[in-house]
Amino acid sequence: MANQEDAFKKVVSHAKEYGFIFPSSEIYDGLGAVYDYGQLGTELKNNIKQYWWKSMVQYHENIVGIDSAIFMHPKIWKASGHVDAFNDPLIDNKDSKKRYRADVLIEDHIAKIEEKINKEIEKAKKRFGEAFDEAQFRATNARVLENQAKIDEITNRFSECLNANDLEGLRQLIIDLEIACPISGTRNWTEVRQFNLMFATQMGSVSEGSDTIYLRPETAQGIFVNFLNVQKSGRMKIPFGIAQIGKAFRNEIVARQFIFRMREFEQMEMQFFVRPGTELEWFKHWKEERLRWHLALGIPAENYRYHDHEKLAHYANAATDIEFKFPFGFKELEGIHSRTNFDLTRHSEFSGKKLQYFDAELNENYTPYVIETSIGVDRTFLAVFSHALKDEVLEDGSTRTVLSLPAVLAPYKAAILPLVKKDGLPEKAREIMDMLKYDFMMQYDEKDAIGRRYRRQDAIGTPYCITVDNDTLTDNSVTIRERDTMKQERISIDNLRAYLHEHIQPIKVD
Repeated sequence: MANQEDAFKKVVSHAKEYGFIFPSSEIYDGLGAVYDYGQLGTELKNNIKQYWWKSMVQYHENIVGIDSAIFMHPKIWKASGHVDAFNDPLIDNKDSKKRYRADVLIEDHIAKIEEKINKEIEKAKKRFGEAFDEAQFRATNARVLENQAKIDEITNRFSECLNANDLEGLRQLIIDLEIACPISGTRNWTEVRQFNLMFATQMGSVSEGSDTIYLRPETAQGIFVNFLNVQKSGRMKIPFGIAQIGKAFRNEIVARQFIFRMREFEQMEMQFFVRPGTELEWFKHWKEERLRWHLALGIPAENYRYHDHEKLAHYANAATDIEFKFPFGFKELEGIHSRTNFDLTRHSEFSGKKLQYFDAELNENYTPYVIETSIGVDRTFLAVFSHALKDEVLEDGSTRTVLSLPAVLAPYKAAILPLVKKDGLPEKAREIMDMLKYDFMMQYDEKDAIGRRYRRQDAIGTPYCITVDNDTLTDNSVTIRERDTMKQERISIDNLRAYLHEHIQPIKVD
């Protein structure tokens, strides 16, 4: 657990030191669970969004994108169920006066038991080496079976309480599991209460005559209320999807874990409209398709897993999370939901407008069913960033910190480095910079020794360093260094653009 905490602290400090993420309003002592993206963080974030947009919209003929407003008619949130049912179960510790999400306390307790199982497996792997059979070990080891039985029992009780909205049952489970407050160390808990997560504000010229509206807690509803606009103006035929990237806002009482859970965050969502009766086939399709998208980043498959929901939202008939192994354990990265026809039906009822589709093949009108894929931009940033950040011991015994980002996501694709600040090398380097900057995000750096500049570029994830030396002026070639292997090769300046295009390919999902 200590190693996990150290790794997480390293992620947070590295992100700030190198201009990826800053605490918001820091000179005023910050604002809880709100962060600003710095100069490099903005580039990485934009590249993640572009990768998602291309994969979802550009590569699919039957998916289009929109950008709906953050402010929406208040009746939308009544229709969607957010006014009445968008709540978190909260519990306070009477001694520390700290407030927690009851469900998260229980999930963290389950994660600690899972960690015990993982430690037993790691010990066995070391003991048995290549002969180790993990599946057999899980099925036969007494300690593993005992801990798994505990997890199963807790999970069953937990699911029953959530499904029945049994707040007293959640509190009793916390007491029975002897879960203590991390701050006070005591188990002196209040009752569990529900807390609505939407931010309310007023719209109008004077507050007395203004209407209460909400900052949207998700981007999905903007897609649903524009269903007919997009379908008719785009002459879309079912099945088709509508995608959107945008800000959402939730008044998280227990916001934590850096940018994992924030009050202002960004979502990448796609709603896929299908014929009723085909939704579970499409649910399976998008569940597999979205995992392929993640794996195409080159992060090993063992860092991802599916988690099927036992408690389904009131609108869903199937739901799965893709979880990622963050520095603090496996947590939700993306949700895939079969939302049935709930949203379009509710908006039809509340607006009085028919939100239906005429299917020419079937010669009938119907309300389409919907498969949703919903992923957080910030969580994807944290997953990619935390996995890429590593300390390496080199052959000479020295160490380097390297951010091994996929090249297409890296903030800068290459750095131009004149070997010295004289002899015409800076001028030549600027010439190369000007040649490449229209195709790639580039950085020019002439300060410090070349070795220190390499380390600096390694730490911010730049895949290629291009060094201009004295020979460049006579042979019109440069030395290009690859970040991860640190291999260097000589290349003609005339071939530089083609070289970078070849090595920084768009990510394609097979």
